[in-house]
Amino acid sequence: MTGFNTLHRKLYFRYLAFSGISLAVLGVLAWLSTQYVYEADVTAGNSNTLSDISTKLLQAMPEPIEITAYIKAGVPLRLQIAQIIARYQRVKPNMSFRFVDPSAQPEKIRALNIGGNGALMIEYQGRSEKLTFVDEPSLSNALLQLANTSERWVTFLAGHGERSGEGQANYDLGRFGHTLAQRKIFVQDLNLAQVPDIPDNSNLLVISAPTAALLPGEIKTLEDYLGRGGNLLVLAEPNTPLLDKLLTTLGISRLTGELVDTDNKLYGIDDPGFIVTGSYNAHPVLKNFQTLTLFPTLAALTFDKGSSFQASALLTSSNKTWTETGEIDKSSRFDKGTDEVSGPLDFAFALTRTLGDKQQRIIVVGDGDFLSNAYLGNAGNMDLGLRLVNWLVHNDNTLDIPAKNGVDDHLQLSQTAVAVIGFGFLIVLPLALFTAGFIVWRSRKRL
Repeated sequence: MTGFNTLHRKLYFRYLAFSGISLAVLGVLAWLSTQYVYEADVTAGNSNTLSDISTKLLQAMPEPIEITAYIKAGVPLRLQIAQIIARYQRVKPNMSFRFVDPSAQPEKIRALNIGGNGALMIEYQGRSEKLTFVDEPSLSNALLQLANTSERWVTFLAGHGERSGEGQANYDLGRFGHTLAQRKIFVQDLNLAQVPDIPDNSNLLVISAPTAALLPGEIKTLEDYLGRGGNLLVLAEPNTPLLDKLLTTLGISRLTGELVDTDNKLYGIDDPGFIVTGSYNAHPVLKNFQTLTLFPTLAALTFDKGSSFQASALLTSSNKTWTETGEIDKSSRFDKGTDEVSGPLDFAFALTRTLGDKQQRIIVVGDGDFLSNAYLGNAGNMDLGLRLVNWLVHNDNTLDIPAKNGVDDHLQLSQTAVAVIGFGFLIVLPLALFTAGFIVWRSRKRL
């Protein structure tokens, strides 16, 4: 009996020692897991890992990055966004990320011009970018724009009633100019009566709907600027011939009348003079751009194929539009046999030509209101304007990140295979389990 108690005591202490060692090992492993992190992507094609291009970009951005997602609470999109951002945070620990419910900050949402579907605001070194669609290519390219430290200057022609790039009136473009400055694209107004030439540091000249004619000397200055290969953005207006001579030089003609669309009631707009579009032509300016844009007063344009420029139509109206030459109201109708022209009609062109080793870029839009302080916040007007300017100043830096497609992510079964699997799981397997259970039951009953 004494031997049994001794053996029992030894087994008891051995059990205690084994339990203590096991708990100590688990404790050490738990502590180590808080100090060191190891992750592995075992998916086919490393679909949960950043590409080498994005990784190198983050390594070249040493300062902290702040990302705020203005997305409604409880939306599944939050989880998808968080998973994408987490890939970046693994490479860049000083990237902060947070969600904000738009309904909690309505004033800030209006100030940031964020729509009902939400958006991401990315901030780096005092500059910011907004994204309405998030995946690795779009987020990495937004970071690339923020990492770009080169300064560019946009000159707005002034002195003839043009819209000022620094003005705060409803018809001015001050809000747009402020947004450009946040991206190191600075704005300056230029009156040729005071400064007789366009500054050498100007990467782009903007002429926005003048209300008075340019003087012959000013026209000569513009012609010299274009002859040197200067980039140009022209914002024209319907029924205003002041820019027609300049447009003719570029090979652009303005159709008589104002473009109207009686089908815009689908968007809750009663004024047929407002054109809403969400269909965009293929061009680098509009790559992956899908947001609606609003144009309050619009002139249709045509291009002369005999011009020295190569032209691409950027924006085209629907087949329900036409150029109205009379008074515009809810009863306006297309009049056949008149100067009115039915749609679809082009109202924005991108022009290019090569002078020496330089590509000259020009964009003509038949409306100057869509970037004004009064209408800039509508739908995707701001984003469209930024795209136009970025292309015109040759800000072409984009990352070509290949899409990551899963390998063998579809299972193709023949009808025979489907029948065999169905028969096996529905009949053979239940029958086998029943038979095995019956045999075990019989065996135990005989004991």
